Formats: sequence, C-alpha cells, structure tokens
Amino acid sequence: MTPAEPASASARPEPIEGFYAIVPAGGAGTRLWPLSRAGAPKFLHDLTGSGRTLLQATVDRLVPLAGPRGVVLVTGRQHVAAAREQLPELAAEQVLAEPAPRDSMAAIGLAAAVLERRHGDVVVGSFHADQMVAGSVPFERAVREAVAAARAGYVTTIGIAASRPTVAFGYVRSGEPLGVDGAPSALHVRGFTEKPDAATARAYLASGEYRWNAGIFVARASVLLGHLAEQRPALHEGLRQVAAAWDTPDRDRVLDQVWPGLEKIAIDHAVAEPVAAAGGVAVVPGTFGWDDVGDFNSLAALLPSEDDAGSKVLGDVADVLRVQSAGSVVVPAGGRLVTLLGVDDVVVVDTPDALLVTTRARAQQVKDMVAAVRDRGREDLL
Repeated sequence: MTPAEPASASARPEPIEGFYAIVPAGGAGTRLWPLSRAGAPKFLHDLTGSGRTLLQATVDRLVPLAGPRGVVLVTGRQHVAAAREQLPELAAEQVLAEPAPRDSMAAIGLAAAVLERRHGDVVVGSFHADQMVAGSVPFERAVREAVAAARAGYVTTIGIAASRPTVAFGYVRSGEPLGVDGAPSALHVRGFTEKPDAATARAYLASGEYRWNAGIFVARASVLLGHLAEQRPALHEGLRQVAAAWDTPDRDRVLDQVWPGLEKIAIDHAVAEPVAAAGGVAVVPGTFGWDDVGDFNSLAALLPSEDDAGSKVLGDVADVLRVQSAGSVVVPAGGRLVTLLGVDDVVVVDTPDALLVTTRARAQQVKDMVAAVRDRGREDLL
C-alpha cells in the first residue's frame, strides 16, 4: 500500500470548526517484538520507511482536520518524553499523561472530559496512534462525514472496506442509510463482531454488509460521556473527577488517587456495542487504505519489495544477504549482517539484545513468544 501524495497547502480545506482529534498512544505491540517493546512501542517507530513514525504520521493527517492546536495526545507517563521529542509542535496542554494503562475507554473518556471542560460540547474523534492510512483526501472526507453524523447525536465510526477475510480485525455491520445532512454515505450500525473465525469472515465479505472496524469513533463530548455514564457510571464518575482537577494544581494528587481504580475496558465494549444495539451508532464507509500493522506479515504488505522474490526489509538493505530465499521479512537492527540461505517466507528480526526467527504464517503468534520471554523472567527484554 503506497501513501497518496499529500494535497498542497493551498488546496487543503479549512479545519473543522469545533472538532478535536484525540490520539490514544498506548500498548506494547507485542506481535512486533522484539522491535516493539513496552519502553518503545510500535507507534514510536517508522514501520513503513516513510521517514515518519506511526505517531507522527497520525498527527500529520489530523492537523488539517482539527488544526495544530486541536490534536490531543493521550499516552503513558513513560512515553511522554519520546512523544514530545517526535512532536515538538504540541503544546504542553495537548499531551495528557496516564500514570498506568487502563485501555482505550479511560484514555478517550479522559480526553473528552478535559476537552469538554475547556471548550464546551465540542465534537471529539479518537484515532489510534499505531495505524497506517493511505489516501489523505478520502480519509479527510470520511472524517468530515463522521463529524456531521456526530453533530446529529450519533456515536460514529469509520468502517474500512475489507480487502480480505482476515481473522485479525473486528467487523462492523451496516444497515439502512442514516439520512443526515453532510453525511451522505453514513449508515446505521447493526452491530460489531470481534475477530470472527475464517469461515465467518468469508461470509461477512460475501454479504457486503460488513467492514473492518478501525476503532475510530467520533461523537459530541456530551453524547460520548452521557453514554458512558449510562453504561459504566463508576468509570464515568472517576474520569469526571480527574478531568475536573486536570488544569489545576490538584491534578497529580487526584490522578494518582482515582486512576488506579478505574475499570480497564475498551471503548468498543464500554460504549460502541451497547449503544449500537440501541440504534445510536452510525458508520461512514472509508475508501482509504488502512492497516493496523498488527504483525510482521501485515508489515510486509506496507514495505516495497527489495527483489523479484518478494523479500521485504525494514532498515538498511545492505545489512541483509539472501541466497535462494524468497518472501522473507527482515529487520536488521542489530548492527550486523543478516544472511538467509534456502529458506522462504520467514521473518527475521535482529536487535542488539534479542533475535526473533519465525515464519510469516505464524506472525500472529509472536505474542506467545513474548509471554514465554516473560515466563523466563527476562523482563529486561520486554
């Protein structure tokens, strides 16, 4: 997938008034170990050879929609320094630091509550920091439609056209047209399914009613927080307490007191699924290229081939030598030459302190290796 050329600055439309983009940046990206680790997760890496990390690319595509002061990053305290180094343009108030990960609902809910206190009932959208998007024009068009649907009171997601029946993604099922001005392609959502089996995924694609769930959610702050109050009142109350103290000297005290007790749950389960069952969720079909770069096999689709045998390299190609080896994915990050002889469709990730060798077919199972390393007591490698 090749990123589309960005539109010229003069051709770009104005940012959306009253819209703020929330960027949750968390997780360790365990399926990309040992490249991605808890201390340097995948959103801090350039995984496409573009010269921009996933985090930087995410902010790059959101600034034209929300404006330079309309992007808010939510990340762990341990990642703030690295994120600020990559994004020096963000002001201090645009970075919300979590003391510990509590999953996406807490991160997004906190940002929504803080933004509501600062700016009133604005429209907020959440866009994960570790995803790849190709096609700025269709992406911006989809977000603008999602904002229009959100202003009408819906929690709105963007469904990605499924190119294959993968079991690695969740799916969103669409229904009748929404009929909202400014969102001509928006549809009602009938429900969500989390990572179905292969046969079910094939049936989904054949039906034409299902799209990949990219985890993008857009809503008015009052609507999102109102649904959270109904579905998860304790979590809502805790986030309200933290937000009330955020821009005061009491922030750290309240945060450290309240945050550890917050429920750890994804926004999909806390809000999107139950609200969809009640008819309150809409989906805008997205026609842009998308991938969550979930493992080394999916990463291969984002990298150019280095030879006629379809081999891919993330790094310096001079550090890789292949003989009678096809379809490999190699990350030469260990400062030495990586050689492959007579093996096909393998993954080799060489770092200074850990070496991973597996097959592309087993790329989704790399998280099991991370668990095994943890069981061995090697926390220093995680």
